[in-house]
Amino acid sequence: MFNRGIHKELLHWKQKNGRKPLIIRGARQVGKTTIIHQFATEFKQYIYLNLELPEDKQFFLQFSNMDTLLQSLFFLKNKELSRKHETLLFIDEIQEVPEAVHLLRYFYEQVPELYVVAAGSMLEALFSKNISFPVGRVEYLVLRPVSFPEFLAATGETAALQQLEKIPVAPFAHAKLLRLYHTYALIGGMPEVVAHYAANRDITALNTIYDSLITSYIDDVEKYAVSPSQIQQIRHAITAAFRQAGKRIKFQGFGNSAYASREMGEALRTLQKTMLIHLLYPVTETILPILPDSKKSPRLQVLDTGMLNYFAGIQKEIIGTEELNDVYKGIMIEHLTGQELLATQTNALSTLHFWVREKNTSSAEVDFIRLFDSKLIPIEVKSGKEGKLKSLHQYMEVAPHSLAVRVYGGELQITVCHSVSGKKYFLLNLPYYLVSQIDHYLKWLVKQQSKL
Repeated sequence: MFNRGIHKELLHWKQKNGRKPLIIRGARQVGKTTIIHQFATEFKQYIYLNLELPEDKQFFLQFSNMDTLLQSLFFLKNKELSRKHETLLFIDEIQEVPEAVHLLRYFYEQVPELYVVAAGSMLEALFSKNISFPVGRVEYLVLRPVSFPEFLAATGETAALQQLEKIPVAPFAHAKLLRLYHTYALIGGMPEVVAHYAANRDITALNTIYDSLITSYIDDVEKYAVSPSQIQQIRHAITAAFRQAGKRIKFQGFGNSAYASREMGEALRTLQKTMLIHLLYPVTETILPILPDSKKSPRLQVLDTGMLNYFAGIQKEIIGTEELNDVYKGIMIEHLTGQELLATQTNALSTLHFWVREKNTSSAEVDFIRLFDSKLIPIEVKSGKEGKLKSLHQYMEVAPHSLAVRVYGGELQITVCHSVSGKKYFLLNLPYYLVSQIDHYLKWLVKQQSKL
């Protein structure tokens, strides 16, 4: 089953008191419909509406009140209205009928016993259509590409998955888990790609799927653009984004274009709303609160690393390497680490951050910052000796704690390090394949401190 994490969240939603209608967010093609179809097996009755279909739209365009809507819905879908407390109603592509979004509040207020889930893309576009969003009367979950644990489950690697989830991982599992992670790093986490690979084990056949995915995103662009000129700008931004992913970017002339900063800024922010990309802005402090500096150049994170590999033309480089950090100047594995860190986040406001110190005399940059136990934990993605982690040492010099993480291709271990001034801190050396388990390992690290 894809996305076990979301499935657990859905079960929690089903069981809790005061449940509200649930909106599933996520980019197109990440499996929103599939995961809800799977979740529907938990219910006695299931009603599926796809608001791209005219016959399903009519329920929301012709209703006079909630009672009439419910009666017609259950009657035409051949379900028992008396069992609505055992029924899941899934409204897919809800953005196609903006009035349906507004009606979610009435499901919450008038039919709380009915389980209601909605899904759609680019819901922010509805704000400009004078639609009243049911603030405070809905909940949100975000669905992202398949994580490494979900990849193992999908490909039948149950023994590897069991070892992955043991804390700490057994040394004998390292070689196999690293080999499987190389495959995951190559193909990425788009559900259609993972499903095809799981069924056929043919990596060369996946390129047509990457092509069709990007084509579907480009074809979708008219729904998001506000003018013909912006259609062209967003189309350029989509294709350029997958070639610039993992790098710090400037909006001016993005992707070797002649577009101005304002034009590309608007196009990229539109793509961020569709969840095709994330613009990661740096922080300059080592303490809470997290305050990203939007005046500095952001780093570009795209939806999926497998698509990055395909459009950047680095697939053969990944196949032929023993060290993922050697590929694409380290950009690919850093990007995948970011993808794995995001995969554990189901909150609609979740994002990634990195740290910079930019001074005339010297500069430093730490790949990611992770909030853990009210601490901002630095994460560097880098192979080699601990002594080469200069930016990490500089971060820990001023950080009010003693915990840091290095993600690399070696085995799990904890080392005691010292900053330039001699400050002692504990470095968790985490194999690439354990990034999805990072919060568990940070808890483990805290317990191990007293033994070192």
